[in-house]
Amino acid sequence: MPHKMTITGSATGPLREYDRYVAFDMREKGSPSAPKGLKKSTFISYTVFVAKKAFNKTGLTKKSIMHEKILIQGEPTLDIPIDECPGEIGIICFQITVLPNKNDKEANESKDKKEAQQEVAATKQEEKQAPVSQPVAKEEKKEAETVQPEVKETPVQEKKAAPQQKQLPTQPKGTQDVVSFNDIIVPEAFLKTRPNPVKTEEVIEFVKRRGHLDKPLTIEKDSKVLKDGYRRYIVAKTVKMDKVPVVYEYQK
Repeated sequence: MPHKMTITGSATGPLREYDRYVAFDMREKGSPSAPKGLKKSTFISYTVFVAKKAFNKTGLTKKSIMHEKILIQGEPTLDIPIDECPGEIGIICFQITVLPNKNDKEANESKDKKEAQQEVAATKQEEKQAPVSQPVAKEEKKEAETVQPEVKETPVQEKKAAPQQKQLPTQPKGTQDVVSFNDIIVPEAFLKTRPNPVKTEEVIEFVKRRGHLDKPLTIEKDSKVLKDGYRRYIVAKTVKMDKVPVVYEYQK
């Protein structure tokens, strides 16, 4: 079974192109120590064979391959003619990776460090500004307390009218009345249709945000028969509304 190998370094010779692959030479330093009695190796030379498709994906060129540090993973081969494989060991490359330049790595680390320092400085500035907002909150609280005695002196009749005034802003524009959802009668023609589910979901999201329908339903004054707004009727049923806003269409 072939032995898998991993080597790193830069090309030591020019890139050679063939029909379906390219080849280049690399070398690695030998081990700094050797078993007692054996000579230390200086370096080992390799000839790497890479498929053109895999090589092109790396973005390397004939010039850049001499300067970029690359990682090769593959297995040794003995089937390459010696004139195509001047290195001591031939390697069939399964994967080639361009390793990051040391200067680029240091630049990225410096950039990350600078951004972290900016975030810390921004946090400290926000903490310094925080006490300034506290007196403002106290002043608002005092103003609210000064208003309370005036509310207590409001006549009973005005207090009863207040809830009706608060309900008006919660209804969509054009609302004439608010009726019980269960009183509305839906014609069979509406029941046979299915409104666009995307638009229906948009209305449901609107109700969740605003607390009311985007438009009132149109019904007949006396019969309470639905004339327009079947989608909003479905939305009201989905979110379980007890009462719905309506505008009347009088019977002719």
